Amino acid sequence: MKSRKLSIGTSGWSYKHWSGIFYAKDIKPDKYLEYYISRFDCVELNSSFYNLPRETTVTGWMNRTPDTFRFCLKLSRFITHQMQLVNIELALHKFFDVFEGMKNRLGPVLIQLPPGLSYDKPLICNFLNLLKEHYNQYRFAVEVRNKSWTNDSFFGLLSQFGVSFVIADSGNRYPYFEAVTTDFIYLRFHGREQLYASDYSENDLKSYAEKITAWLNEGKEVWAFFNNDYYCFAVKNADRLKKIIYQFYNPL
Repeated sequence: MKSRKLSIGTSGWSYKHWSGIFYAKDIKPDKYLEYYISRFDCVELNSSFYNLPRETTVTGWMNRTPDTFRFCLKLSRFITHQMQLVNIELALHKFFDVFEGMKNRLGPVLIQLPPGLSYDKPLICNFLNLLKEHYNQYRFAVEVRNKSWTNDSFFGLLSQFGVSFVIADSGNRYPYFEAVTTDFIYLRFHGREQLYASDYSENDLKSYAEKITAWLNEGKEVWAFFNNDYYCFAVKNADRLKKIIYQFYNPL
């Protein structure tokens, strides 16, 4: 039996190189989402990091998916990478305005910080306060790509504001730290040997299944997304991780 406390999917669905592997060759790209939802109950919208969709597109996604399906938005890189969290009030408003109608169908919103941004307590405090003041109806998870952020001061701030620290597996490319800062866990799998293009082994997945089960048994909610989309590894690994958990463990 499936627990809603556990949500596993991939970082997007509209990959044409999945044709003939995950999607049958006769399935057209405009029907990929319909097939994706037959296998997964959530998706990370990695595309919203690069470009904001039209509101009509967002409405279409909602109409094409069941009420139980969840979307995890990725905050625009204009806010995180170009503006680097400074003078972003209007940009935040524009971003969330596009997804206003999807609010009840959302999981946590992913915030990915750039590798060149070092830990800055006043900066992140201002940002988290801004989110709390204007967007407290959303949940947030922060992924860091600079090692300076893996410190007790930052983890304490995340706990204070109820924001999750993203546990991101990317081999030695980006920082890895298993910090639990709120009541939900957010995991991202980017591939180890080769970024976005490495397959996770059975032992790797079993190891994460054990961790996830422990968090579920502690009453945590877990979101996990595979971003290793090359060669369709993301689908393969996400599907296998779910099966390991439900076959060998009892996450309910």
